Amino acid sequence: MNKKTDTQVIINNKKYTISGFENTDYIQNVAAYVNNKYSQFRLSNTFNYLETDMKNVLMAINIADDYFKAKRQASELSAENDSKNNEIFDLKHELINIQSKYEASLKEIAQVKDDFTQAQKKIIRLEAENAQLKAKLDEKK
Repeated sequence: MNKKTDTQVIINNKKYTISGFENTDYIQNVAAYVNNKYSQFRLSNTFNYLETDMKNVLMAINIADDYFKAKRQASELSAENDSKNNEIFDLKHELINIQSKYEASLKEIAQVKDDFTQAQKKIIRLEAENAQLKAKLDEKK
């Protein structure tokens, strides 16, 4: 497990020390996110006239809103990923079936070619026998 670290951050123009088990870069990124939220709110004239408690509640609500939107998006992406995985599984299964049919077809083609070759040999043999019989008949005449 990571050891606990203290990280200096600036949020809303105030310096804070944040302790946690995450690395310093992560804590700085979280602080930057919160600081950006404060910057967005400061652009609104009405935010500046609100009481501190109301400002903090609005910040918490907006951050919670971002969290739930991100959570919903992650859930949707996970469901889409599951759907894609199922589709890939089905396609792999279909590919295996097609490969099996292809291999069976190749075997059948090989068998048909062999049968055709045997039939050609038989035709040649029968033609030769037929020619011999004709020659014997012609000799008897």
